[in-house]
Amino acid sequence: MVFKLLLGIWMSAVIVVAFLYAPAAEGFAQPDAARIIFFHVPNAIVAAIAFIVAAVYAVMHLHSRSLMDDAKSAASAELGLVFTALATITGSIFAHIQWNSWWNWDPRETAIIILLLVYLAYFALRTAVDAPDKRASLSAVYAILALPAMVFLMFIMPRVMFSLHPQDTLISEGKLDITYRLVLYPAILGFIGLYVWLFRIRTALAEIKLKMRRN
Repeated sequence: MVFKLLLGIWMSAVIVVAFLYAPAAEGFAQPDAARIIFFHVPNAIVAAIAFIVAAVYAVMHLHSRSLMDDAKSAASAELGLVFTALATITGSIFAHIQWNSWWNWDPRETAIIILLLVYLAYFALRTAVDAPDKRASLSAVYAILALPAMVFLMFIMPRVMFSLHPQDTLISEGKLDITYRLVLYPAILGFIGLYVWLFRIRTALAEIKLKMRRN
């Protein structure tokens, strides 16, 4: 209860500060649109964290054969998919404001679509296998193999190919503008807290389902 209360206060403060403290940034078609960084970037970072956690629990499942580890892996992958979708939506909104187009097939946009397909295939695999143990094992292997693909698509491919994505607009002397850092880092922490809260809810529901199945 305390965690949820503090998280709600934290996220509310982040939203208020994002719009009232952080200034509009020059170099954008609409300078106010730069504030989307406080929502777009945290969603992308949390998505990556969620997929890493999914792979970690996948490894734990292959070691322990615990269906609860499989449930936690699936829950984290599910949340990773949600946060990836949110990153895609916020990025598309920014693209429409900046370039008057909802989608440009920019390398970053293309990479995130491929990433969505990779993890949608993960859930397609889970629904295609009825036996819980077999489903858990196959899903664990897939989650582990998907991790390098996620790293490549999110962190490597967009940086080795030309991209319309703003790179240096908010950068000064090699660092993000101090005002934006003071808002962005708390925003990232807030979104990580949101992920933790949702993960705990999702795994609690999974644990209840497993107990009901055993009974």
